[in-house]
Amino acid sequence: MNISKLKARQLPVLDNPEVLTLLCKALADSLRLEILRLLRNESFGVMEICHILDIRQSALSHHLKILATAGLVSTRREGNSIFYRRPLLTDDDSLKQFKQQVFETVDRLPLGTRVLQQMKVIQRERSQLSLDFFNRNADKFREKQGLVTEYSQYAGSLQDLIGGLGLADESSVLEVGPGEGELLLRLAQSFRKLIALDNSSEMLERARGTIRGAKLNHVRFIHGDTRTAIRQGVQSDLIVFNMVLHHISSPAKTFRDAAAILNPGGCLLLVDLRSHDQDWVREACGDLWLGFEAGDLSAWAEKAGLAEGESLYLGLRNGFQIQMRVFIKTESRKR
Repeated sequence: MNISKLKARQLPVLDNPEVLTLLCKALADSLRLEILRLLRNESFGVMEICHILDIRQSALSHHLKILATAGLVSTRREGNSIFYRRPLLTDDDSLKQFKQQVFETVDRLPLGTRVLQQMKVIQRERSQLSLDFFNRNADKFREKQGLVTEYSQYAGSLQDLIGGLGLADESSVLEVGPGEGELLLRLAQSFRKLIALDNSSEMLERARGTIRGAKLNHVRFIHGDTRTAIRQGVQSDLIVFNMVLHHISSPAKTFRDAAAILNPGGCLLLVDLRSHDQDWVREACGDLWLGFEAGDLSAWAEKAGLAEGESLYLGLRNGFQIQMRVFIKTESRKR
């Protein structure tokens, strides 16, 4: 840790040294450091962490409590499940810069081969849950989506937001998870280079049918996820996730993939729910995540090298809230 760098900054006065004591004690354990490293870009439930690190739940709970008391991890309730993650550090935290240095140092620790393998298993299990849902309910997509919101409820605002990006009609556009193709059809009418990407072949075929019915033939369809797009060398000026991110196993990884696909100056446009407590959407709609805090999206974008652009928030009559967020790739990044 670069202590001189810390001293060079004007750090706030620490009124309670006990807070620093708790933090230092929390860091004085190799397993707790491994937990912090594990949570670098992801959030995991207790049982998921147990499987990844091969540790008993009682022992893990003890370590998580110590980290939480020291302000090094935070929790988020997803229905009946609790997920642990790193906290979003704020300016009113007197140890913000110290914790940032801690995380930067911890992130240099390598994860073991078994840990990496188990993380991939967890991500595959999450992805399979979502994929199985859509494969079973492709013919009921509009009905399931309508339980929360319908595209028509926010279509006008979304079109205005896309129009405000100032993209030329020859711009390359990628829509991930196009559903039955309602937005895809609008995009196809505005842009000449358009790709639809979906890991559900059933849903991709429904979107293809919408485009075919409109007698349009300039849309390319790819079966797979963002990693598939990267492997195929896809580059885009605009990537759209319309009510899709809450079905994706690793939202943070999705931001990194999007940054790799975007051309410099390109935009990532996310439309999704704000954080809510309606756990029934897991079973009814196949949601993996109960919406997202605005701060989480901003943090994932920043780590991926994306700058914040326009944002728009809409309240629905059923209590759900929609957020539309634009993030911009300001410079070239290696894939």
